[in-house]
Amino acid sequence: MRHLKAFHVFHVAAASASFTEAADKLHITHGAVSKQIKLLEAHLAQPLFYKQGRGLRLTPEGELLKQYTDIAFDALDTGIHKLKSATVDYLEVSCEPTLTMRWLMPRLAEYYKISGIDIRLSTAGGPITLGESGLSMAIRRDDFDIPSNYGVHPLVEEWVGPVCSPEYWRQVQHDFSTIALLHSETRRGAWEHWSIQSNYQLHRNQCNQSFDHFYFCLQAAVDGLGAAIGSYPLVTDDLKHGRLVAPFGFMLSGYHYVLLRQSEALGTQEQQFQQWLENEFLACVPAACLREGDI
Repeated sequence: MRHLKAFHVFHVAAASASFTEAADKLHITHGAVSKQIKLLEAHLAQPLFYKQGRGLRLTPEGELLKQYTDIAFDALDTGIHKLKSATVDYLEVSCEPTLTMRWLMPRLAEYYKISGIDIRLSTAGGPITLGESGLSMAIRRDDFDIPSNYGVHPLVEEWVGPVCSPEYWRQVQHDFSTIALLHSETRRGAWEHWSIQSNYQLHRNQCNQSFDHFYFCLQAAVDGLGAAIGSYPLVTDDLKHGRLVAPFGFMLSGYHYVLLRQSEALGTQEQQFQQWLENEFLACVPAACLREGDI
């Protein structure tokens, strides 16, 4: 197509509503963007933008064209993504930091032995932009608005409950009011929510300590500084190896851990990784229903 470059410039400019911003994204000059838009308008014999105040707005013809360029370039991105997935032996995956360190990383060596596929991890939580970021998939707790055009595959329901070291529990088990409550800035209100759901009364003068990140909060529990609201399966290995106990058991939080994909269609490597993740999560679900009991 003769004017493919002009269509791409329009696609970026339409999404940005700014020739200057489009120029920055495309690494070209403002004048080059304007030239390509004028070329396209002449080719289509239709105006595509009009000025409104200091900004730009799409004309009705521009709005219609944007619908088609969105479809076309999204399809092109998907095709390129599939081609890359079929020719490389690695997947770029984003995963929440605490889940990465406490659950996923200890299992990846075994996955590599099985599949020969290297999982290249980046750690982040919350909203994510797939495709443009080069990421194939993202593992997230579904506590935010997920874009409607993403494929969402539920992996496991989240269970939550207080966890602490065995030694610490022996010290405080006869008086719940003496337990130091460990909090995370990334999961505010976890103790209050658990208290309401479980009917365990928190005491007004109970000692409280807060940490910036959930990982540090759980590590503080392992180190005997108090009790944290643990998230299962994030604490499954700590429970298995006796680093933590869950004296009050676990309850459903109402959230899930999910696998986000750029589209419903998956390459062979992505399908294999998704199935492995699902199996690994399911393998540790039954223990979440069990009550640890007193030590």
